[in-house]
Amino acid sequence: MIDNKTLDPAITASVEKLQSLFGNAPEVAVVLGSGWAGAVSHVQDARNLPYTELPAFPQPKVEGHVNEIVVGTIGEQRVIFLRGRAHTYESGDCTGMAGALRSLKRWGVKVVVQTNASGSLRSHMPPGSLMLIADHINAPQRSPLVGEQGSHRFVDMVNAYDADLRKHALALAKRENLMLGEGTYCWALGPQFETAAEIRMFAAWGADAVGMSTVPETILARHAGLKVLGLALMTNMAAGLSAEALTHDLTLKQAQMSGERASAFLAALVSSFAGLEL
Repeated sequence: MIDNKTLDPAITASVEKLQSLFGNAPEVAVVLGSGWAGAVSHVQDARNLPYTELPAFPQPKVEGHVNEIVVGTIGEQRVIFLRGRAHTYESGDCTGMAGALRSLKRWGVKVVVQTNASGSLRSHMPPGSLMLIADHINAPQRSPLVGEQGSHRFVDMVNAYDADLRKHALALAKRENLMLGEGTYCWALGPQFETAAEIRMFAAWGADAVGMSTVPETILARHAGLKVLGLALMTNMAAGLSAEALTHDLTLKQAQMSGERASAFLAALVSSFAGLEL
């Protein structure tokens, strides 16, 4: 449960720090998951700040996450990258990104692009494929909004992943001759990988990819009034769909192998937002 009495002063302090160092907020923020970090190399005039300098931001401890923000421009678009996220499996708390996302909204950010590494449930999206998230399934039925008060907590999750932004991303992929699938992402709590039976169940539900992040952040972002776009990088076939044993090292290895192409598209996507009415 979010302790707003404690979190609100931390958000205020974080926003003051961001404003003092970087001025007005970029319209676009990107949460970088495994395999997507290379997009930062496309940032011009990049300025870094560790999460430890921002009281409302989390201190995640997962290999492959740097835990800092990077602010700069890609093309004509200003952007803030979040290099590291809090996962529910780290502590059992699904509210870990509340402070960061609410700080971004209060600062003036309008759009959050979420990226992750996922397991594919569909043969037409093998490892290395990219998927635009059209919708999600909250398999654990955990909500970071439990305990919130007032009617604002009843967030409409239809079109949680903004339809206009998805249309724009698909059009860009077509222009770039990049295969970009579109499908439903299923959140599994983790940290253990799913069983083959669970994967069969998720597939029957209509899931196309599975992973251990993104959904709590999307709920928090929509509650805050941020638009959301989601991208998943397939790092493996899900349990029971290949003979390969699932490990975190495998996920990171495949993410590294496919990351350059994913990151290049992400950078092009951020740049393409310049001039759009966000």
